[in-house]
Amino acid sequence: MILDTLDNLGKYASLSPLFPKAIEFITTADLANLPLGRNEIQGDEIFANVMEAQPRTKEEVPIEVHRKYIDIQIPISADEVMGYTPLASLPEGEYSDENDVTLYPVGLTAQDYFNVKRTMFTIFFPQDGHAPAVTPAKLKKIIVKVAVK
Repeated sequence: MILDTLDNLGKYASLSPLFPKAIEFITTADLANLPLGRNEIQGDEIFANVMEAQPRTKEEVPIEVHRKYIDIQIPISADEVMGYTPLASLPEGEYSDENDVTLYPVGLTAQDYFNVKRTMFTIFFPQDGHAPAVTPAKLKKIIVKVAVK
């Protein structure tokens, strides 16, 4: 897992052969005005999901893990609290290949929580269990999905 400011995003371009294209999108698109839903970047290899999360507590947000995609998550409308638990510390879960997600039962809280300001981003790899969008108010955010290579 990586937590950093958007000013430093370019420093992570070497982490994946697809990251330079994803970073170019993030740094040139008008993120605040992207439409909700899937926004194409490079087919199924790189795309951005724009969503609005409703208010939720730590106990209401399930921990999730992905196998096929790396998440670059950016809060847009407000700061966001996210949870983190290494995959190695999570119990065996049921994976949905169709949705590329293992969702853990609601109520299983993350080991650690941290605040992500609107000027920041997180990167979650397949070994990173994460509980996103813990928020007291409605939150618009962008998740750029980058295929694991």
